[in-house]
Amino acid sequence: MTERTTLTGLSGALTRRGALRVPEITVYFWTIKALSTAMGESTSDYLVHAIAPVLAVCLGFIGFLAALALQFSMRRYVAWAYWLAVVMVGVFGTMAADVLHVGFGVPYVASSILYAVALTAVFVGWQRTEKTLSIHSVDSARREAFYWAAVVATFAMGTAVGDFTANTLGLGYFASGLLFAAMIALPAVGYWRLSWNSIFCFWFAYVLTRPFGASVADWLGKSKSVGGLGLGDGSVAVAFGSLIFVLVAYLTITRRDVQGAEHKAHHLSEAHLRVEFSSESVD
Repeated sequence: MTERTTLTGLSGALTRRGALRVPEITVYFWTIKALSTAMGESTSDYLVHAIAPVLAVCLGFIGFLAALALQFSMRRYVAWAYWLAVVMVGVFGTMAADVLHVGFGVPYVASSILYAVALTAVFVGWQRTEKTLSIHSVDSARREAFYWAAVVATFAMGTAVGDFTANTLGLGYFASGLLFAAMIALPAVGYWRLSWNSIFCFWFAYVLTRPFGASVADWLGKSKSVGGLGLGDGSVAVAFGSLIFVLVAYLTITRRDVQGAEHKAHHLSEAHLRVEFSSESVD
């Protein structure tokens, strides 16, 4: 077998069915996830006030579909495409939750329960079909579809729950942020110290990062009259977006969050590429 044949086989292995389509769970993952939830909240709130609400929701939906289509077309995990999809889910998920309350007058407690039921249905369907909810097994289009359905449901539910604690319960944005930060610590401690199930802990924390990020964004962006710092939704969105851009650019270049097997295969293919180049130079 020649170096060229070996390289071709390795390159093909990176894009065929079986290539993982989500990142490794690291501090980068949780940091960008929290930032994306905050950016989604502030961006959505800014757009629905800066332009006609119906137009804003339509644009959010189009951006959401376009980002997901791009993500599915990648066939393996690519940092910038994945996180673009997450950000757009954050924006549209916020709009979807707000439409029920603002547009149809559905109480936050009711919309929270509705989205919780939707998330449960996604998890049940995913478990029955694929026999696992682990994101380390998201290696096919069908599993990825379940994954993104769960992500959309968590964003919508998290938005409703955050608004419920801040507005309906009257805790305000800052206190709500502290509440959800404390709740996020539960699965972290349970996983590291009490040997709780890793899949349960992941999704528990994943759901809670949404209301946490949204509460922080609202606290920073909303006016002082409603308990915020008054920095403005647009300014907060730009600030969080800039941080996301820097981190995702770093991950795209370094591939630090590519899950183990794929990362090794990538470096192995690069090594074979250097061998091939050297062989051709000698010839």
